[in-house]
Parts: sequence; structure tokens; C-alpha cells
Amino acid sequence: MNAAKRLEIFRRLHEDNPEPKTELAYSSPFELLIAVILSAQSTDVGVNKATAKLFPVANTPAAIHALGVEGLSEYIKTIGLYNSKAKNVIETCRLLVELHNGEVPQTREELEALPGVGRKTANVVLNTAFRQLTMAVDTHIFRVSNRTGIAPGKNVVEVEKKLMKFVPKQYLLDSHHWLILHGRYVCLARKPRCGSCRIEDLCEYKHKTSDD
Repeated sequence: MNAAKRLEIFRRLHEDNPEPKTELAYSSPFELLIAVILSAQSTDVGVNKATAKLFPVANTPAAIHALGVEGLSEYIKTIGLYNSKAKNVIETCRLLVELHNGEVPQTREELEALPGVGRKTANVVLNTAFRQLTMAVDTHIFRVSNRTGIAPGKNVVEVEKKLMKFVPKQYLLDSHHWLILHGRYVCLARKPRCGSCRIEDLCEYKHKTSDD
């Protein structure tokens, strides 16, 4: 795919949604961090239902740590893998209090040192909470990048690096939100909704579908 096509793709995505936002509900970098940890292999809707009950009771590292694993589990037991997530969140909260004065660190290395925080989670927090130029590649972004030809790659890190290189600079900051939303609602895994796609004429996918 050439640079002109990429530029027009992101111009249209920006035109349709000038200020894209994550669908996770949060009001602080810490709440976002916890929500993203909980969202692994879960839906944003499911996470939001759980955090709507949790955050009014505890929304600081010290407060959530005080709940303990069992106490936290009661709030998040509707989320998949909640046992292991509860352990990771409690340990992460302990480290935030002991090592970071209760603040969420703003470097990938420090974030990835926290339990339950991998490269993708760190990139989401850095981009969404701190507005850093990072690219969090999830299954939606991986699929859209490969299927459209925007940034094909064999693994998420390869796709991440290509997106960082190829996405036009003026659109890079918000591009991860546009690509996630496109994959979630238009470029679906089983059958992409090509007939409803704003960028169908620019996409290089060879097996276009109708919406019938």
C-alpha cells in the first residue's frame, strides 16, 4: 500500500470521528490501567459493568489493595479469568504504592514491570492516559492492518512497528482508536462489512463481501 492511500484512509477515519475515545470507562490514569488489565480476553462492556461497581468504592492503588484478592474478586467475578486478574491487580497496586507513590508510571518499561501489564496494555495507557505516540496492537488492529494492507505483519510487534512507521504523523496519536473501532464494528473477523466500509475503495483485501 502506498503513502497516498494510507493518508486518505486516515483522513476519512478522522473525518468520521475527529476525537475517538476508548470504550473503557475511566476517570484517571489509574482507573484506565485497571480497566485495561481487566479487559484481557473480555469485552469493554463487561469490564465497564464491573468497574462501575468497583471504582465508587475503591479507585486508588491503596484502596484497591486494601480490598485484598477475595474482596476485589467479588467486584470482578463476572469478568473472565477474574481470579488471576484479581491477584495481578492487587500486586500491581502494592507496587504502585511502594515504588511509585501511588502514581501510574509514564514509561513502557516501568508499566511492563507491573503484574498483568504486557506491551499492549502499556501502550494503551501511554497513548490514552498520557497521550504518548504509541501503538497498542490488539486482535482487531492486527486483523485490520493485515487485511487492508495498511501494515501487514506476521506478529503484533511487527505490525506495531510498521504502523508507527507508516501511519501519517498527523494521525498517529489517535490511529489506534480508529483501527480498533473499525475492526470492532466494520472489518469484522468472520465476515467484514465491506458494503458499509468508508475505506472499501482503498482497502487491498482481495475477498470483499457484500452486506447482504
